[in-house]
Amino acid sequence: MMPTKVLDAYAVMAFFYDEPGAHAIHKLILAAGEGKATLLLSAVNAGEVWYWIARGSSQETADQYLQELEAIGVRIIDADWGLTRQAAAFKAKGNISYADCFAAALAKSCACPLVTGDKEFKQLEGEVTIEWLA
Repeated sequence: MMPTKVLDAYAVMAFFYDEPGAHAIHKLILAAGEGKATLLLSAVNAGEVWYWIARGSSQETADQYLQELEAIGVRIIDADWGLTRQAAAFKAKGNISYADCFAAALAKSCACPLVTGDKEFKQLEGEVTIEWLA
């Protein structure tokens, strides 16, 4: 069985901008491209990545980056009510951004690890498995 992992916006941006942790994400993306792993990204977190890129470059560049992300095997998962409710439950418990709550909710719903370097997730370590980027 292929391992499934959830990426948050932090991990994707680290990959795109060659920040700390980019090498680890690159290895995961190669594994996904070879059919050895499944990588997921919530649509809310994809939107977060899109607006960061659009704000720094252009909407066209943001579209291109997200298309490339999907082309290399990252599956963008829409936020249905179950995912949204779990994200809201995480938000109600603590001081974590609502968008980050969607990444955690997706990881919990899939029973798979969340890959991130964002320290906000520390407070969810009992409820979601976190794979920390260096």
